[in-house]
Amino acid sequence: MTQTEQVSLQVAGYGEVLAQAGERLVLALERGGVDILHRCGGMARCTTCRVSFQEGEPDAMTIAEYDKLTEKGLLGEARLSCQIECAAGMSLTPLQTVKSTGLEAGKTPADHIEPAPPQWTTRSGASTEG
Repeated sequence: MTQTEQVSLQVAGYGEVLAQAGERLVLALERGGVDILHRCGGMARCTTCRVSFQEGEPDAMTIAEYDKLTEKGLLGEARLSCQIECAAGMSLTPLQTVKSTGLEAGKTPADHIEPAPPQWTTRSGASTEG
């Protein structure tokens, strides 16, 4: 059995959250005690699981995330935690929580990124953009 690398995420207002490298960020946040919203169940449809990064924002972005953030005018301002895989060095702020909105979280997202299979692009402004 192979062991997945554990990574530490710094979450504003919550402190350190431990996650597995490659784990869906929305699930790691929820398991770590962050009451992050995910009204659509992690399908990149609603944008309620938004986060902003202070450090460690991934360059990779799913096409579903890119399209939804563009549609909502949020591209470059926020990311969708349901479309991000955890990695070392992430420092972020959850932008909508159960407590801050009074809404219910929604259906628990699947373990893998949906809609499946995820198709990837590079976010605007990424260090690998070129």
